[in-house]
Amino acid sequence: MQSTLIRAGRIDMDAVVVRNLSKSFGKGVGRRDALKSISLQLPLGTMTAFIGPDGAGKTTLMRLLAGILTPDAGEIRVLGHLLPKEALTLQSQIGYMPQHFGLYEDLTVEENLNLFADLHGIPHGMREGRFAELLTMTALGPFRKRLAGQLSGGMKQKLGLACTLIHPPQLLLLDEASVGVDPISRRELWSIIQQQVVGQKVTVLLSTAYMDEAERCDHVVLLHEGEILAQGNPAQLAAPFQGHAFVLENVPTAPRNLQSRVAQLTGVVDTVIQGDGLRIVMQEPRPPVLRDDLAPFGTPKAVPARLEDAFVSLLFRRTPRHLIPLPTHRDTSQDDATVVVVKDLYRYFGAFLAVNNISFSVRKGEIFGLLGANGAGKSTTFRMLCGLLPSSSGTLRVAGVDLRTATASARARIGYVSQKFSLYGSLSVRQNLSFFSAAYGLENRRRKERMAWALEELELKDYTAMNAGSLPLGYKQRLALACALMHEPSILFLDEPTSGVDPLARREFWARVNALAAGGTTCLVTTHFMEEAEYCDHLVLMSLGEILAQGTPTEIKDMVRRPDLPKPSMEDAFISLIEEHELTSRRAS
Repeated sequence: MQSTLIRAGRIDMDAVVVRNLSKSFGKGVGRRDALKSISLQLPLGTMTAFIGPDGAGKTTLMRLLAGILTPDAGEIRVLGHLLPKEALTLQSQIGYMPQHFGLYEDLTVEENLNLFADLHGIPHGMREGRFAELLTMTALGPFRKRLAGQLSGGMKQKLGLACTLIHPPQLLLLDEASVGVDPISRRELWSIIQQQVVGQKVTVLLSTAYMDEAERCDHVVLLHEGEILAQGNPAQLAAPFQGHAFVLENVPTAPRNLQSRVAQLTGVVDTVIQGDGLRIVMQEPRPPVLRDDLAPFGTPKAVPARLEDAFVSLLFRRTPRHLIPLPTHRDTSQDDATVVVVKDLYRYFGAFLAVNNISFSVRKGEIFGLLGANGAGKSTTFRMLCGLLPSSSGTLRVAGVDLRTATASARARIGYVSQKFSLYGSLSVRQNLSFFSAAYGLENRRRKERMAWALEELELKDYTAMNAGSLPLGYKQRLALACALMHEPSILFLDEPTSGVDPLARREFWARVNALAAGGTTCLVTTHFMEEAEYCDHLVLMSLGEILAQGTPTEIKDMVRRPDLPKPSMEDAFISLIEEHELTSRRAS
């Protein structure tokens, strides 16, 4: 087998060769095998995606290939260099962008670029040309003198990628590079990545929670519990599941109201909302048999299998999941009451207008979505609604309480899951539950009952003694949701709760949200996953601090429907409406 690099006039064929690679963490009973004797061979000039559930070993593999970690056993050759022995030599030939890229937020865009140029030993005379190239490629030229901490999430990711590319690499490793960014920023990131592959002949290895990103790659590796479950090009992985996928189209009611019922049918592996209907994946290549109560909703139509179908089906075969949604008792008091009122709301940060005269209302038991590009004002609006940030002016009423005069009273009625993991990482799962129970005023028997409920219903019993900071991301999300629900709030705020979470964990999360809404809990959510917006009863789309569209998911998509786009997706609507608004705003200014 050949290794990877141009050496002494000889062109070798592989960028990465891994044989029987193993890595574990911890000792004794706490020992965890992150990778279990895996082998890989990835050619030069290709793009490879690592996918898998939280804790599958994707980040560990990336760090080993970057020479940051030392393997317990096995052989690693990257660009012809034997690791870890030749790790220092390799560093000048690779670019590595970890999940949490270390920008210096108190430095400007240009100062961050200079810092990374210093680290890579780039001569001062060569910097201006390279900076100009990178700033043009990332569209960050107008923000050269802006502090990194004042950039939007998408702009920060683009700056992180620019810093990673400051020295042109032969191999680019991207660990969840598009986490937490909106569809427009994600599209821009992918344009940059593809420029590197096509224009610069760079080999790219990336890990991602987005299956549509993995489908763009030449090769996909599905990891599960430290092992390679499957690998091949996207079409090869999807091929065994042709005949397993079906769509129930044009459902006359909200598709989420049918989803849990269809999921209980015999042989169903997966159900997700797709447009105005449901996508159904079966264990066997035959359509689902609809019960009499589901027959009026139509006949499922066969559709081609996709990579995400393979992802879910392969993992279902390995570890079948029988998700039991949160038990709820429908609170029928004041059904259809308006529980959130926002009117003429403004928020300034100094002279900067972050939220500009927005108004909307939310009814009891709704799933209400707030969408927008990074920096649109979504999280600022959420924080004001939760009483965490005062408004500059306007009306804010939550659960019948005026937030301008009775913030503490309103907080007692709401639960909040923040965009970033905000629990106590050095405390165990049980200690976090106990702390938040006490913070919400639960005592004695009631506290014990709610803690027992959370451990059972959120499937956290096997992790009670583990520190929250050590949990896989999907379990951090479960714990954050459990803590937010300890006091049984009537309104639940979810600020990008599934950012970076794999498709299976996202499905579990939304099954729980649907069950909560069915029980009368009002759920307000922000998300960058446009397919998740389809779960909402009502949506508000924000741009540059303003509301530019609101309505049901179908009504939002109808705004961009045209002869050449007869079936727009939510992502189509998001990108089209926001780009049009931003272009109009720039012309006006």
